[in-house]
Amino acid sequence: MPMPSVFETLSKRGFIEQVTDPDLENILSRQRVTLYCGFDPTAPSLHCGNLVPIMALAHLQRAGHRPLIIVGGATGMVGDPSGRSEERNLLTPEQVEINSAGIARQLARFVTFEGDNAAVMLNNADWIGRFSYLEWLREVGKHFPVNVMLAKDSVRRRLEDREHGLSYTEFSYMLLQAYDFLHLYRDYGCTLQVGGSDQWGNVTAGIDLIRRIEQGQAYGMTFPLLAAAGGEKFGKTAAGAVWLEADRTSVWDFYQYWVRTDDRDVIRNLKLFTFLPMAEIAELERRLAEHPEERAAQRALAREVTAIVHGTEQAEAMERGAQMLYGQEIRDLTDERIKLLLADAPRHEISRDRLSQGIPIVELLLEAGMVPSKSEARRRLKSGGIYLNNAAVDGSHVVDMAALASPSSIVLRSGKKNYCLIQVV
Repeated sequence: MPMPSVFETLSKRGFIEQVTDPDLENILSRQRVTLYCGFDPTAPSLHCGNLVPIMALAHLQRAGHRPLIIVGGATGMVGDPSGRSEERNLLTPEQVEINSAGIARQLARFVTFEGDNAAVMLNNADWIGRFSYLEWLREVGKHFPVNVMLAKDSVRRRLEDREHGLSYTEFSYMLLQAYDFLHLYRDYGCTLQVGGSDQWGNVTAGIDLIRRIEQGQAYGMTFPLLAAAGGEKFGKTAAGAVWLEADRTSVWDFYQYWVRTDDRDVIRNLKLFTFLPMAEIAELERRLAEHPEERAAQRALAREVTAIVHGTEQAEAMERGAQMLYGQEIRDLTDERIKLLLADAPRHEISRDRLSQGIPIVELLLEAGMVPSKSEARRRLKSGGIYLNNAAVDGSHVVDMAALASPSSIVLRSGKKNYCLIQVV
């Protein structure tokens, strides 16, 4: 039975940057292909920048193809020069092992390791680590013409950089990744490598090595490297990378990153980072054009991506929290939920005894640092710009035990976005 046209799916969703052979579309439609993608374990968590190849793997597996996921225990100890202006810090074997375990857990959220086309997780240290230096030169190095390697874009750019240059260690990275492809071709029947467009030189090096040694045919497909329309790097915030692990980027911050997506990027991101049908995305695009203030596309994006990465329950909780935080009155939450929703907000402590006696709202605003003076507090209260648990209050209001939004928390807001979490101790 012919395979579904996953190539068309990937193309329509914007995944495909380059392919090494125009016949790849027919190959993916006619037969089950074993393919691989590599991830260097430079940290114990993947980040949003890794999501393009990960989602592509998920689409390919859903279409019946078998993904091999290579955690670069060997290559990660060297560092890939592609797309970098300076050399990476080298990892210890212990760091590689810890980071690889974390990456494996995360990838299991996207691909299945069960069934006829079960994904396989492998570590390239298992086959590269067996070589001595002399064996590597004899068996692998002799197949790589230096003039061809120097012509690769990733190498040439670094050689032209007089300040940083290119170390011999990084120059050797291409051989390591090419040998990965050869090993997987021999042992697993792998004929397709996928990765970011900065990997093109490494991908074609592996294809050449398979042709030279095995006289075999292999293929490559690369994906675009994304940038945000506003100029900032995709997957980055002022605080740094947006990680897939909750202990590095909280679920709330992760959800908020996607909610804040620029109108110019949101439809592209819906195609790449969700499994929503294209017809549904087209409807969201229409709503975006007609009613951009609703931010329906951004909310759908945040909900879907958070559900994939952190689970449906967490996604729904973040959505409810956002609705409450930015509109509905905040009531009957747990202390943990409020702390999560307002993780970045300043905090001010008051005693429970004092709260039970009642605190004038003007006084609380001043001591919480939300206003510079009592006169400014009264001015904002008079204009309707002060909210207690998202409900507008006036200057006569006294904050007491009835104001608790959770057993130990009260939420003060000035204007649209200036929050303070009042913690009752």
